[in-house]
Amino acid sequence: MNNNKRKMKVLFIEDEVNIAFLYARAFEQDNFIIINAYTGEEGLIMAKNEKPDFILLDIMLPGMNGLDVLKELKASPSTMAIPVILLTNLSDDTTIKEGFARDAAGYIIKSFHSTKQIIEEVKSILKIS
Repeated sequence: MNNNKRKMKVLFIEDEVNIAFLYARAFEQDNFIIINAYTGEEGLIMAKNEKPDFILLDIMLPGMNGLDVLKELKASPSTMAIPVILLTNLSDDTTIKEGFARDAAGYIIKSFHSTKQIIEEVKSILKIS
């Protein structure tokens, strides 16, 4: 069977290299193209240059935190339409509400899900199969 469906490009902004590698492998096995950024500032540059289909964004980042990155992404005409899913271990209501107030497409708590469950949750949020 010939599958001509275009692979979706994902920008994953995560400062922990081991976690970034783990998710990159899992998403690549599920037919996604992964681009990694390890700081918020790097992520903003890559979002503008790479034009990903969506962004997975950690909140706990060195320097600029993920909520500030999200605010910048949504304020820029070149990145405002890119869906951003927060992928973090912060599970307090205030942070979750802040993420959605800044126009996050979704909020996934890493420690509550396996990588396979996270991929399925991302597909559900973005309505892709």
